[in-house]
Amino acid sequence: MKETSNQVSRLLQCVKATVICGAVLTLLGCVTATVQQVRERSTEISGGETLVILGKRSRPSTEETEIDFIDCVATNLRAKKSKLQVLNEQRFVDQTFPWFEPRTAPGNMNALVNLLDQKLLAERLEQMGLKYLIWIEGQTKRTSSGGSMSCGITPGGGGCFGFLTWENDASYEATIWDTKNKMVAGKVSSDAAGTSYMPALILPIPLVARVQSNACFGLADQLDTFFTN
Repeated sequence: MKETSNQVSRLLQCVKATVICGAVLTLLGCVTATVQQVRERSTEISGGETLVILGKRSRPSTEETEIDFIDCVATNLRAKKSKLQVLNEQRFVDQTFPWFEPRTAPGNMNALVNLLDQKLLAERLEQMGLKYLIWIEGQTKRTSSGGSMSCGITPGGGGCFGFLTWENDASYEATIWDTKNKMVAGKVSSDAAGTSYMPALILPIPLVARVQSNACFGLADQLDTFFTN
């Protein structure tokens, strides 16, 4: 009888350990990321020269690049050891009014090239010391979802029961435009995909795959490498 009790105890410990390990793996191992870099010409940036990161902003549109993603890349790029001078996107838009306002901003790379050929805008960029304009296109989208969950309230309490999963894909490409030479210096891309889970036994517990954050960090690292190497 005692031996059986010990076996049951060991079994429960194994189950508990398996559940804990599974939760850790779910939290840490649910995102895959890929970064790529294509250089078309050499780059250099000296003291006093700046760069700005812009996202697709044409409106009305469902294909805009998220503002928080642009802010994330800019913030992480400023924090690198290279200490690149990255202009604030909104401040840049204000200083170049009206060319980059949401309703007049270029909707693609070709439109951006034509816009930068305007003499008045070129003079404004020269005054700002802008050397490189980084144009980011892409979004984070939900690609699939599954599972079910039901919640209810009774006189004795309430809660939820079920299991949900969903997959997100973050895909972004940054084109580095040399405003001095009016040429594309290269392109950097960052892709991340991951599965999020939400098990519920009374209380829902979201285990979210941070695909957009991974894509942001990867893109910032690649841009830093692009300018410092």
